[in-house]
Amino acid sequence: MRDAAVRAEDGRLVFVGTEKDYVREYAGRPAEVTLDAAGRAVVPGLVDAHTHPVWLGDRGTEIARRLAGESYATIAAEGGGINATVRATRAGSAEALASAVRKRLETMRAHGTTTVEAKSGYGLTETDEIRALELLRDLSRDLALPRLVPTLLAAHEIPPEFAGNRAEWVRIVAETIVPRAAREKLALYCDVFCEQGVFTVEESRTILSAARGAGLGLRVHADELARSGGAMLAAELSAASADHLLFIEAGEIAALARSGTVAVILPGTAWWMRSRRAPARALVEAGVPVAVASDANPGTCCTESLAAVATHACLDSGLTVEETLTGMTLNAAASLGLAGEVGSLEAGKAADLLVLDAPDDRHLIYHWGINLVDAVVLRGRVVKGRT
Repeated sequence: MRDAAVRAEDGRLVFVGTEKDYVREYAGRPAEVTLDAAGRAVVPGLVDAHTHPVWLGDRGTEIARRLAGESYATIAAEGGGINATVRATRAGSAEALASAVRKRLETMRAHGTTTVEAKSGYGLTETDEIRALELLRDLSRDLALPRLVPTLLAAHEIPPEFAGNRAEWVRIVAETIVPRAAREKLALYCDVFCEQGVFTVEESRTILSAARGAGLGLRVHADELARSGGAMLAAELSAASADHLLFIEAGEIAALARSGTVAVILPGTAWWMRSRRAPARALVEAGVPVAVASDANPGTCCTESLAAVATHACLDSGLTVEETLTGMTLNAAASLGLAGEVGSLEAGKAADLLVLDAPDDRHLIYHWGINLVDAVVLRGRVVKGRT
């Protein structure tokens, strides 16, 4: 829409239309705060449907090993990978963890993300997983930070102390941690890393079934490292999302299309791992809704910028600019059960929007590697930018 105007009142959009119609409808009723976006593009606030922000430590030492061709599995087997972050996170103080997570959320907001799905998963004890979710609950009360959608990911890895008794950890997650997170209203979703060398399909089904029984929504890390059966399980359970999907084929695509599960692709991670890409074009053509997420994490995609992965969604994964923007807004919101609240600029929805220092949304792809966000409006308040 050219020559457009939007208006928010009490945190919600009340007008989205042309400047001409706005002037006529609101004559004599100026807004308390006005943003002049002349020559710029206004788009919905970005919705990041897959992030891992609750961690401490530094995995930068793994870069050289990656560049030398070592696999994630090899690094993890020698004490790196997820368990390296688990050790650092467990050892850190509550204050240090809260400070680190707040900083990441502020950085996400500065780069245009106004809604964040945020996972636990670097504690891997009942105490530490609950601590992560409680921290997300506390941070969600700060209305200047992005809207948070908390996800329990206690099934991120087998903790080292359960290496010889993985069945016991699966039982603890399914019978203790999942019910507690649901009972204390600390999580909206439960996720499982269903992958070769991590959680099997049957182990994942046990945990996800417990989550469904407890009233949590379902998400699945699926087929990232191999064709592991995760996407088929997500489709079987009609999960809200199946994420990664690098190794799926026609059967999985058809199953996801039938189930209505949103395919969440993480092109930054695939690029960083120098792996094959998710078949985004085939998913779209099969009628599967595709979301694009950052996978912000300390090991395989250490960025808080969802916009940074947009170029990879187009050039690596075959999406158009419009499909990518939809994937980072409305489709991502749909995967979180928030399509009626955020993800598009429509009267009645939350007033979450961005002013880009660009003439149109194509520059998110074209003018890459910098932050184009000139202003962030979150819940109707300007939290970044000039007024």
